Amino acid sequence: MTTVVQHVLNRLRDIGVKHVFGVPGDYAFPVNDAIAEHPDVEWVGSCNELNAAYSADGYARVHGVGAVSTTYGVGELSAMCGIAGAYTEHLPLFHLVGMPAMPVQAHHSIVHHTLGNGEFNLFHKMAEPVVCASAIMTPQNVAAETERLIAAALYHRRPVYMAFPSDLANMTVVGEAQPIPAPASDPAQVDAAAQAISDMLGRAKSACVLPGILVSRAGLNQDLQRFLDATGLPFATMMSDKGVLDEDQSSFLGMYDGKLMNEGVRRFVEDGDVVIMAGTLMNDFNTGAFTANLDPGRTIDIRHHYVRVDGMTYQSVEMKDLLDALTEKLPNKQWPRPAAEVVRMPAAGGSGDDPITAENLYPRWESFLKPNDILVAETGTVSLGMAFTRLPQDATFQNQTLWGSIGWATPAAVGAALAAKDDQRVVLITGEGSHQLTAQEISQFGRNGLRPVVFILNNNGYLIERLLCAHPDISYNDVARWQYSELPEVLGCEGWFTARVTTSAELDQAMETAAKADTGCYIEVVTATYEAPPMAEQLHENTATLYST
Repeated sequence: MTTVVQHVLNRLRDIGVKHVFGVPGDYAFPVNDAIAEHPDVEWVGSCNELNAAYSADGYARVHGVGAVSTTYGVGELSAMCGIAGAYTEHLPLFHLVGMPAMPVQAHHSIVHHTLGNGEFNLFHKMAEPVVCASAIMTPQNVAAETERLIAAALYHRRPVYMAFPSDLANMTVVGEAQPIPAPASDPAQVDAAAQAISDMLGRAKSACVLPGILVSRAGLNQDLQRFLDATGLPFATMMSDKGVLDEDQSSFLGMYDGKLMNEGVRRFVEDGDVVIMAGTLMNDFNTGAFTANLDPGRTIDIRHHYVRVDGMTYQSVEMKDLLDALTEKLPNKQWPRPAAEVVRMPAAGGSGDDPITAENLYPRWESFLKPNDILVAETGTVSLGMAFTRLPQDATFQNQTLWGSIGWATPAAVGAALAAKDDQRVVLITGEGSHQLTAQEISQFGRNGLRPVVFILNNNGYLIERLLCAHPDISYNDVARWQYSELPEVLGCEGWFTARVTTSAELDQAMETAAKADTGCYIEVVTATYEAPPMAEQLHENTATLYST
């Protein structure tokens, strides 16, 4: 017979979950035991619940879905920041929470991990704003509720909350339910929307596509690529959407970031007759601190389940169905390109004992990347610099652009590495300030036999905050001085290549070694305090629009 928690794990396995990240706890023991004993699902112990949620986030970015397990109260609240990030970034995570037994709840007993007031639904209520659906799983409802929550997570591409009272988790399932089919489009609405888009493009002399992260979240990257191939439309990319489409192709125009960067790309996008936003979200960093200026009357906005065209909203239109219809319907033509060439990062300068500067560091990192790499770039100056590199074929760029929780990248890289295919290398680039929040998760790379390449940018504190605040040298922008290159050995990553580099020659040698290594690599890159990439400098100059729009 199948128990409540076994049923849930079986269904999560069916939709692709192979690993569950978490920290055990007594109320969650039935859930922990079931995961550890499941033949097709692996328990991945994390250093804390927040890191577990971040790891599940990274896993879902690569694998499509993720799962995290915590205990009641203290555990789930620790994970909540990571769950909120997954909600913001449109990632379907399944949060499995172990609860006190039902008699304990019914008697309003004063037990550990509670607020001491006998209330047991408070944390469930606290979770509701950062999940798209939730349920307390029982023998009677688990079959139906599991299907409802799976359908909700995949439809909205958001986390869901699944709580298991400890006395019910191992009871036998009563009843059964069938998977809920994915939503279907209204064919008439798809046809109408496709015709409206065809008419709009038919009148246009110039057009481009802005591919968005929602395309990746729905697994429709290749569908969008086929649409571009069929129509000949060029595309530009905004920051959180980098890597949705392969940048190593002639139709790629470069990065569009409002008035802050790449003026030629900005003019081409904003002056064009039609801009197709395919799953793009107009947040502050995507729009260059709200300096982007797209005319709504010339913009087509394609979302997961609807599309806006020429002032009309067409509901019940699934993104895949519309892309397929447009691929079939629209002709291929020679759409114009910008007069200037695609903006590329300048060649790396510096040699010998020259200090490492932003101008010679980011081009080196760009050259270090290879096809199929998974680049995980931390919030801050690192991501602002790496967003304007040119990715090699089939490489992806993972960044928590909208939620922006510093410390996310290190645990997320663990999740990404566990989800990666054999031919994919994970490259983690993080600042030392962010790294200090979650550095202990480096131990999980060694524990799980993973071999990433990790770069720690040590610029003596929180550089992005120095650039954005009124008093750059104020004490809260300083961090403790660590011996970073010694961390892997301390954290159990035996045999890793480690280095601390302060000159161009040292950096070149370390990167050459890392490129050939068959083990994990951890390189601390030391720069002066204010060595910032151009985009970070532009944000410094445009804080008025960043914070007042």
